[in-house]
Amino acid sequence: MPCGWLRTILSSGDQPLTVKALASDQRIGSRLISRQIPTQLSRQNRPQNAGIWRANQYVAARTALAARRTSLSGRAEGQKSGKTALKVIASSIRKGNVIEQDGKLYVVLTAENIHPGKGTPVSQIEMRGISDGVKISERYKTTDQVEKATIEDQNFSYLYKDADGFHFMNADNYDQVQVPEDVIGSAAPYLQENMAVKLSIHGATPVAIQMPQRATLEVVETEPVTKGQTASSSYKPAVLSNGVRTAVPPHISTGTRIVVMTEDGSYVERAKG
Repeated sequence: MPCGWLRTILSSGDQPLTVKALASDQRIGSRLISRQIPTQLSRQNRPQNAGIWRANQYVAARTALAARRTSLSGRAEGQKSGKTALKVIASSIRKGNVIEQDGKLYVVLTAENIHPGKGTPVSQIEMRGISDGVKISERYKTTDQVEKATIEDQNFSYLYKDADGFHFMNADNYDQVQVPEDVIGSAAPYLQENMAVKLSIHGATPVAIQMPQRATLEVVETEPVTKGQTASSSYKPAVLSNGVRTAVPPHISTGTRIVVMTEDGSYVERAKG
């Protein structure tokens, strides 16, 4: 017994032939192909051998489906490969961007635009190769064109760290990924269990992390509070519970929980509650 879409073709009679039913049976979307096959023939113009005519229609439908499948498959593979790149000027490159250069992909570690008093402004960019981890430093004119690869930011929550790296869980599908220490960089001390972060993904590879702007930590070491000192006095050194050294106002004592910026550990305010 022929399958559903073949029966549709073979039994279509005088009606215009379409491959809507074929698309439905093959589960590739109701919008796959809706136009009529341009081989519709009137009854008087059909070959006397109806079996041959129907077989030709069957072949035409199969050919149309195969061509559409190939098109969709190629498009999906292109999206998965992450090879799409956009030409931008060097001065627009930022930390975490992915650059394609000499056929290789690099994640930007630092990007600085330098404007000397005399001479041409330049962009100094430090990058790490995604495939080999080798770090390089390049200097471009700020107006030079560079290839910025497409990346996707996804929501993750931090789980734990072990000898293999830092482990995160995708907030949408619960997939877990492992991120090497050099990708996390200076953000590592501020990671806290279940902290929500964004990971920049190229293909299936995490290449950068975006941390929350602020984190709450406890002061574990600082100079004792001295009578007469006010909040307007100069700051004093302190050590936080994550081991980071910072500076806090004189009225902050050991054991106080404070809010700091994750970018540089600078003091923001005493934690509320």
